[in-house]
Amino acid sequence: MDLGKLIQLSALLCPFLLSLHFRIAGASAHIYSSQPFHDVGNSLLLYGGSEGIFASSRSLIRFENITLWRTITGKGHRSNGLVQAVIFEASDRNNIGGSAYGGQRSICCTPDLAKLQGCKQGEIIRIPSPHDPQWPILLPVRFKGKRSSAKMADTEILITKTGIYNLLFISCDPQLKGLKMTGKTVWKNPDGYLPGRMAPLVNFYVYMSLAYLLLSAVWFFQYLRFRMDILPLQHCITAVILLGLLEMLFWYLDYANFNHTGMRPLALTTWVVTIGALRKTVSRILILCVSMGFGVVKSTLGGLTSKVLLVGVTYFIASEILDIAEHVGIIDDMSGRSKLFLVLPDAFLDAFLILWIFTSLSKTLEQLQMKRTSVKLEIYRKFSNALAVMVVASVAWIVYEVYFKATDPFNERWQTAWTITAFWDVIAFLLLCIICYLWTPSQNSQRYVTST
Repeated sequence: MDLGKLIQLSALLCPFLLSLHFRIAGASAHIYSSQPFHDVGNSLLLYGGSEGIFASSRSLIRFENITLWRTITGKGHRSNGLVQAVIFEASDRNNIGGSAYGGQRSICCTPDLAKLQGCKQGEIIRIPSPHDPQWPILLPVRFKGKRSSAKMADTEILITKTGIYNLLFISCDPQLKGLKMTGKTVWKNPDGYLPGRMAPLVNFYVYMSLAYLLLSAVWFFQYLRFRMDILPLQHCITAVILLGLLEMLFWYLDYANFNHTGMRPLALTTWVVTIGALRKTVSRILILCVSMGFGVVKSTLGGLTSKVLLVGVTYFIASEILDIAEHVGIIDDMSGRSKLFLVLPDAFLDAFLILWIFTSLSKTLEQLQMKRTSVKLEIYRKFSNALAVMVVASVAWIVYEVYFKATDPFNERWQTAWTITAFWDVIAFLLLCIICYLWTPSQNSQRYVTST
């Protein structure tokens, strides 16, 4: 099969197959479908979620139909086991648990800790927050008699302090081993259901959509005006602009729908990341082709065409898989820590493409100097300088991103975390603007290709 057709086929099939696999993901509605508790230290623990929430009379965490199920075993079935839901702000994380004589930290109260701290044995150790003695909040649920299930009363917890909030379900009763839970919790910010870390991205994608719309208007005016003199390179630029505009619009729709309904359709998010992966792939191939002189210095890539397409297909697949892992089905603000084996292929291909781009650009500049084509040489020098600045800025941002994540393990800087994502969209747009400026359609486009 031709590699060009393979790219199109991959772009069409990936989101379709994934949309068959996924249906709807609970977003700010954290759904627990028979979730098991896990052994953590001297407790049984189930992670309930984590989100940045802005303080308001409309901000809340709501518990709906939370039901606990224990295994039916003789001794355990007669136990009036206690399970506690714990809600705490990230700065109060050390107010849950304690240690005796400087030893290992325990979540549940032990005989030694009961003597030292006055906690109640068999329950969670809770130290009142200095900001509000009512926090962290504990919501107890008890099994009664021989019942195999226990239901928590539906309740709402109002959020009066801006912060990153965590929810844990914990039991200190070892007889409840094998415990599972069903139900859901709904997390709400003042302006909707979107988690606090993601909330600024709604307005960001509005502005980016407008920026792409303006660029599209200017480019298409020139494109239609000189449609008889359009270069193959300019067709590629047109495709990148359209993909960028679609990506920004669909990201806005994804986040706006998420914020309004509290639910995130996985099919929609899958299509968004597919468009994004395709845009990133075509953008990189475009820059590589420009660096090789395609459409300006030479009319074809010759024997390199199949290699360029192969790299493009490989990059699209790696980027699609990584973006799906980072975005599709994400339900809280603790997301974004992709598996290393997904990040490495994408990073390796980016490094490989950068090396190939600058190597090709160097050869093209040498050819132009030898032919003494001053106009083309000047354009390529400007392009080379702009590309170098963008690469340096990207490397600097990667260093900052690593530092940002390494020094914020509990997501306490969640209010500025959106800038990590936004930077890459902005720098891609700026580089596209530079390419549009250098290779804008004109009446001399076709003659310019063959000129010396």
